Amino acid sequence: MRPAYDDPRPADQPITRVPSARAGPGRRSGEEPMPEHLVDPDVPRDLHAFIAGLPKAELHVHHVGSASPRIVSELAARHPDSKVPTDPEALVDYFQFTDFAHFIDVYLSVVDLIRTPEDVRLLTYEVARDMARQQVRYAELTITPFSSTRRGIDEGAFMDAIEDARKAAEAEFGTVLRWCFDIPGEAGLESAEETTRLATDDRVRPEGLVSFGLGGPEIGVGRPQFKPYFDQAIAAGLHSVPHAGETTGPQTVWDALTHLRAERIGHGTSSAQDPKLLAHLAEHRIPLEVCPTSNIATRAVRTLDEHPLKEFARAGVLVTVNSDDPPMFGTDLNNEYAVAARLLGLDERGLAELAKNGVEASFLDAPGKTRIRDEIDTYTAAWLSS
Repeated sequence: MRPAYDDPRPADQPITRVPSARAGPGRRSGEEPMPEHLVDPDVPRDLHAFIAGLPKAELHVHHVGSASPRIVSELAARHPDSKVPTDPEALVDYFQFTDFAHFIDVYLSVVDLIRTPEDVRLLTYEVARDMARQQVRYAELTITPFSSTRRGIDEGAFMDAIEDARKAAEAEFGTVLRWCFDIPGEAGLESAEETTRLATDDRVRPEGLVSFGLGGPEIGVGRPQFKPYFDQAIAAGLHSVPHAGETTGPQTVWDALTHLRAERIGHGTSSAQDPKLLAHLAEHRIPLEVCPTSNIATRAVRTLDEHPLKEFARAGVLVTVNSDDPPMFGTDLNNEYAVAARLLGLDERGLAELAKNGVEASFLDAPGKTRIRDEIDTYTAAWLSS
């Protein structure tokens, strides 16, 4: 039986209660947990409340990038030689990005706070706690093990830490975590070789690993050079999920499809510039992992109204909505669903279908997919009938 999701947050993580006109399944009558700063005034509060209780899957969310200000400040206090602020309020200003390159610099400074297996375990477990609060039933968390092992964390201890946190989170919160190991593109082919070894060596590879990715900057980091590493990962049974077309043109997406045999595309923002590419993605049901607020924060897209999510949907592309690095971008998955509701004009049924897109595009097994889809349908029917 799934554990209750009443309020798994620690007492020092306050969330403003937004009144709701009705109480759906699993919610306390008359109130909904929703961060006040994430309430979009263009989306009805009742729809925000529906989103808050909607069972979801998340497919594009980064391990370190999901560290809440509370956790980042705790890690910064553990390692006072870091330039990362220890005050959670100061982190708001620290996470204001001028462009994608600046975002990478800030991101790596937070990565540098993860220095021990205990840091890894704390981060992973607390990320799962925050996901459970948002009714995330299943998540594929992107992890960059090279960033930790090259800083001196023993690879076996690293794997033990994420696996221990994964199992504890599933037992305590009911949130199922799986891993995507990604190559940090900015670190070159050395990182590709090491990430591939960690992902394919049965003596090291963690039980929860399902996919293989490529992140970091795209400009100057061509996709084709990583083909041998993706070939090895795919031969070892992993799925291919590289970032592509976030800050470069649609050719990067074509390269990911052709050379890396991508089964999903991380971001794919520039795909809207190429009608043939959109048609290909739609015909072959290759999902895009769309992260609207992230694209604005990193200046990949100028404004939300200009975001290509609408073009993707009109072209029939299977889109999933994700939070990417939520605390860094001042968002969470619930907010990304609200953004999608506004951009696509979705009601409760439309949002339920969007949630089922995430389930369909996931690498969860068939019984698991059926279970979550059924839970989405049950939740939606109960909400609409109340």
